Amino acid sequence: MKLMILRHAPALTGGRLAGRRDVDADCSDRDAFARMATRLGEIGEVLSSPARRCLQTAVALGLGDPPTRAALWEQDHGAWEGMALDRLPDLGRMSPADLARHRPDGGESFDDMAARVRPEIEALRGDCLIVAHAGTVRAALAMVVGPAALSFAVAPLSLTVLRRAGPDWSVEAVNVTAP
Repeated sequence: MKLMILRHAPALTGGRLAGRRDVDADCSDRDAFARMATRLGEIGEVLSSPARRCLQTAVALGLGDPPTRAALWEQDHGAWEGMALDRLPDLGRMSPADLARHRPDGGESFDDMAARVRPEIEALRGDCLIVAHAGTVRAALAMVVGPAALSFAVAPLSLTVLRRAGPDWSVEAVNVTAP
């Protein structure tokens, strides 16, 4: 089974942390969308986070209005939601495992989010494209590499590909953008 996860187009956040805030995507780069659609090729099932930025990305790719799954939402950053990126607290040096367990006030940790995302991914039975968030991509990567998944860059409108053989997952590609 092949799982492709596409991060949504750049979020229009005004320099603020979006997380669970429902913001628009910048879908103006038609050439980038055309190149990514070509890179995606034939697609089986398509699912999406219910976030507006993900649904707008799916439409811009010509995927129509895919079914949504609430479990695919981005991490809830609690008190940090909507905060200017340059005002986010400095947590200092933390191991990947400690960072994955860290929970902002009123939010969820990466581990919490990964526990929400994983059953949705594990339930898939055939090739699938998911349009979602950087956190969703990292949650899928965590199934293979654990909390080290937090170290992966996930650019807007980038593709990550995983494969499953039986119960085992492998990473085929991460953060692939259309040439």
